[in-house]
Amino acid sequence: MVEPLILIVEDEKPVVDMLQYNLETEGYRILSASDGEQALLIVKEESPSLLILDWMLPGISGLEICRRLKRAKDTRNIPILMLTARGEETDMVRALNIGADDYVVKPFSLTLLIARIRAIFRRTNKELSDEKLELEHLKLYVDTLAHRVWRGPTEVHLGPIEYRLLCYFMANPGRVYSREQILDSVWGRNRYVEPRTVDVHVRRLRRTLNVDGSPDIIRTVRSAGYSLNSS
Repeated sequence: MVEPLILIVEDEKPVVDMLQYNLETEGYRILSASDGEQALLIVKEESPSLLILDWMLPGISGLEICRRLKRAKDTRNIPILMLTARGEETDMVRALNIGADDYVVKPFSLTLLIARIRAIFRRTNKELSDEKLELEHLKLYVDTLAHRVWRGPTEVHLGPIEYRLLCYFMANPGRVYSREQILDSVWGRNRYVEPRTVDVHVRRLRRTLNVDGSPDIIRTVRSAGYSLNSS
């Protein structure tokens, strides 16, 4: 399935570089922002799975970013892990009271931080910890541990890109994704492929899933992109 996207909001480049290297090694996709304004823009455009957020940032503080995101309906469910040098108990209480999901004080153990991230995902995102994805109305089933897919009683065999594409669609059935959003999430932001590549793989996915005359489950939205049928 598509790896979680983590946004690191931190103005110390060595910390960003160290976190990015180690978290990518763990299988996560990483974006970074060095100030609050940039962070809020990335959250709006990319909908990350989790924020690692420093308190002391240029411009908007990490605490204010946390407050804004947790108050907004469309971002309140994004987990936030505060990673900061502010280690006083009163600081921790303030951050947790406005919605931070966890609080780690610098200097920190990388092993512990990764364990905290995994724990947050287990608590807050059922889809990331499930062994199976199911859409009963489409008779579509995915075993994410074995990387096996069924359409009704028939097992279908997908290539790696088509498999990631399907899991991406299944996470939000009915949502329309642009080609650029699909490329960033399925191929990664550092990809060197054309947007029309998405069309090729969507056709392959459709052809494979439409077994035994099954109805087409992927909808093309003209001038917008693609979505998985929600009903």
